[in-house]
Amino acid sequence: MTDPSAPAALRHTALADRHVALGAKLADFGGWEMPIEYPGGGVLKEHEAVRTAVGIFDVSHLGTATVTGPGAAAFVDSCLTNSLAKIAPGQAQYTLCCDDATGGVVDDLIVYLWNADGVLLVPNAANSAEVLRRLRAAAPDGVTVVDMHEDICVLAVQGPFSDDVLTAVGLPVGHGYMSFAETRLDVPAGPADVPVTVCRTGYTGERGYEVLVPSSAAPALWDALLAEVTARGGLPCGLGARDTLRTEMGYPLHGHELSLDITPVQARTGWAVGWSKPAFWGRDVLLAEKERGPARRTWGLLALDRGVPRAELDVVALDGSDDGTGGARTVLGRTTSGTFSPTLKQGIAIALLDAGVAEGDEVGVDVRGRVLRCRVTKPPFVPDRTKA
Repeated sequence: MTDPSAPAALRHTALADRHVALGAKLADFGGWEMPIEYPGGGVLKEHEAVRTAVGIFDVSHLGTATVTGPGAAAFVDSCLTNSLAKIAPGQAQYTLCCDDATGGVVDDLIVYLWNADGVLLVPNAANSAEVLRRLRAAAPDGVTVVDMHEDICVLAVQGPFSDDVLTAVGLPVGHGYMSFAETRLDVPAGPADVPVTVCRTGYTGERGYEVLVPSSAAPALWDALLAEVTARGGLPCGLGARDTLRTEMGYPLHGHELSLDITPVQARTGWAVGWSKPAFWGRDVLLAEKERGPARRTWGLLALDRGVPRAELDVVALDGSDDGTGGARTVLGRTTSGTFSPTLKQGIAIALLDAGVAEGDEVGVDVRGRVLRCRVTKPPFVPDRTKA
């Protein structure tokens, strides 16, 4: 009999043996055992490879699901925040699944629009099941939601040489940002006539692609892509570098900048809300919050002192002293993410701060009793080259 108190076994992507063979440091991420970094690279070198050359990530922990049937796209549009009317078939869109009662974010995800009767969803690993549960509960007759999590792997090739890498293995490149191309590929040293979807998306701030491939063909395609990546001075990259790259861009991570307790209005993701749409989950409460103004907003923090802010630290008002010490201070909010920026060579953070805080203000982050001075700024912290 299974012990109900025992921790759930971690899930593995189809590339698990590749990561073990490369000596990756593995850890639990959203219930999946995923590579955090690889020997010979490490987070700093992997980060640099993506910014200056190219890196390849296994992000197959991300969920995939199809929603098909008469009016499937209109159904999804009535549930998720962004407006599918803004895009055409062959394009993808960032959107949010919000709780109807509170406006909090259940998950953020990408929608691939095939046509009026079919879309592909890419939610986050830990939230995939809940997003699909909600969609299934609301789906009209004839619309089917199918979980493809185990059937599709997602590989991210990111960096200035990403086009060269994909071209070398026969994959299409050059299509516009947030659009996708579908093809069939004879995978080098692997299976033939494999259906592959290549989308101009990513989570790094660099030009790049996310490649969706059947799990059965993923190991061979990984091998082929990795060979081309390393030939151009790139590296396999883990989720550690993925996190430093996305933090430099100010991209939200669910469970940090987005959650059931944090709304799109607070998180500055209102640009992904179709405010004029007649229906989406959370519409009424989010419109009300937008109208009155949020009590707190997401900001970036750039460290002015030596030190690295981390997540879940108090952000406090400074008392004017130069040494960063003092008595009781006013708490202005809390960091949601924080790291050392390999590009800037200084500490950066994302924080949820009181509405009265403004860009350019100097605040402190309480790092184990020491106040680290930071300047309030709007991300990204480094240039955005996603559309380059």
